Amino acid sequence: MKSHPLLDVRNLSVSFVSDQQKLTVVDHISFRLSEAETLAVVGESGSGKTVTALAVLRLIPEPPGKIFTGEILFRSGTNQAKDILHFEESEMRQLRGRYISMIFQEPMTSLNPVFTCGDQVMESLQDHLGFSKKQAREKVLDLFNEVKLPNPAGVLASYPHQLSGGQKQRVMIAMAIACDPAILIADEPTTALDVTVQKTILELMKNLQKSRNMSILFITHDLGLVRGFADRVLVMHKGQVIEEGTVNDIFQNPRQAYTRGLLACRPPLDRRLKRLPTIENYIGEKQADAMMSITYGERKLEHERIYAREPILKVENLGKRFGSFTALRRADFFVFPGETLGIVGESGSGKTTLARVVLELIPASEGKIIYQNQDITKLTEGKLKKLRKDLQIIFQDPYSSLNPRMAIGPAILEPMKVHNLHQNDALRKARVMDLLQKVGLKPEHYYRYAHEFSGGQRQRICIARALAVEPRLIICDESVSALDVSIQAQVLNLLNDLKKDFGLTYIFISHDLSVVKYMSDRLIVMKDGKIEEMGESDEVYANPKSEYTRALLEAIPGRG
Repeated sequence: MKSHPLLDVRNLSVSFVSDQQKLTVVDHISFRLSEAETLAVVGESGSGKTVTALAVLRLIPEPPGKIFTGEILFRSGTNQAKDILHFEESEMRQLRGRYISMIFQEPMTSLNPVFTCGDQVMESLQDHLGFSKKQAREKVLDLFNEVKLPNPAGVLASYPHQLSGGQKQRVMIAMAIACDPAILIADEPTTALDVTVQKTILELMKNLQKSRNMSILFITHDLGLVRGFADRVLVMHKGQVIEEGTVNDIFQNPRQAYTRGLLACRPPLDRRLKRLPTIENYIGEKQADAMMSITYGERKLEHERIYAREPILKVENLGKRFGSFTALRRADFFVFPGETLGIVGESGSGKTTLARVVLELIPASEGKIIYQNQDITKLTEGKLKKLRKDLQIIFQDPYSSLNPRMAIGPAILEPMKVHNLHQNDALRKARVMDLLQKVGLKPEHYYRYAHEFSGGQRQRICIARALAVEPRLIICDESVSALDVSIQAQVLNLLNDLKKDFGLTYIFISHDLSVVKYMSDRLIVMKDGKIEEMGESDEVYANPKSEYTRALLEAIPGRG
């Protein structure tokens, strides 16, 4: 490490105060960032990563937040290091975007929906560097070329809603590097992106760093992304730095049990575990070595049992058009009772459209959906309503699929009432209490509202609600994509436990092939609305037949 770091954070503490209570979320941490270095800050949600980044730019909302102790020393060029915490607000406005820039986690909410992408990047150049409108426009076109946006002039005139997630993130990167900052803070910049888009965004940031001699503070919950991208790693847990070292140190010889747990949470690619390890297996009493592998013989016997039965669902020649756009093309597949059928592909490949057409949430343009020997595309609304208890879906975003005005107990009870399950509300409430415990929540959670739970807990509530009507088939549509790797492992284990306990069948949709491979018996790969490849999931992984599947596999973080 260089003797004069670009950024030197010393003894930083940040707390939030409400109702006379003080919650310390960053607890006396120190770290350094050198020129042209990438420092990854890793940890679960709530570990203090994002608050640390916001503190560097003094973006902590006061009140309720407050920086209680510490120094944040920043050295610009050959100048002497100055403590950012003593800057006037006018100095902070100059610092933000000009010398230290930030890419936020969610590009859609970071971009203003009422201005074009071009105007939003031009504003930064005009404010910080005094560019004329013409100069700023030319510079933005150059930047859009540099971040490899297709049709830069078209993107310049486009509004955020007209771009894909990956394109919006490239616009955010262009905005962040526009004034040639010394430090780029990237807060979970690839969390909601497909593995292939994620890979290209990380490669783009690495190339920009080299060409601009820029330092990067990279925040993530996924240690798998860090290898090959960062130089050093800072591991945070409950507001404290518990481990720090080079990437090789952390991956080859992690000293802390928490770090070992973070590394182990993602489904391994070289073997199939009966259960995924979680952080608790490493820092609690349960031993991680209890995570035994499923043998080839065990898996073969299980598949012989599943595939000896008649399919529960047959999809024949299924298509969906939106005007002149074909979102789904001639899909054909079976789902067997007790099976988990995985569907994988990038955004726009037709996965969610397929799920919604199968459930008759949107009508098919052509084809048949045969559930238990009846074509549900021809059912009346009344008969379809009765069938809905058998076919359920767990959506990607649990917060937007829960009513914020309704306590979660009544929200789980409501569908039981709609389908006339159990004789009265007292019995239904007892069933809800049982379901809450089944998904790892407590009876007292019955009266709480969605905003009072974490992301992982909200997803458990949605799972309980899906189970409430005693379904036979559940579609999990990107239902773990937004969760930390450790919470994701817990939810995947829970889904597998419930599958055995309730005799469920799953269609499991994700853009993350390592997760789909772990969960699935068979696997469908989708591209441009078509089924590109289908087969036993381990076989598809070991011997992909199409170039597209190979590209998806190569983009898995940590592969190889």
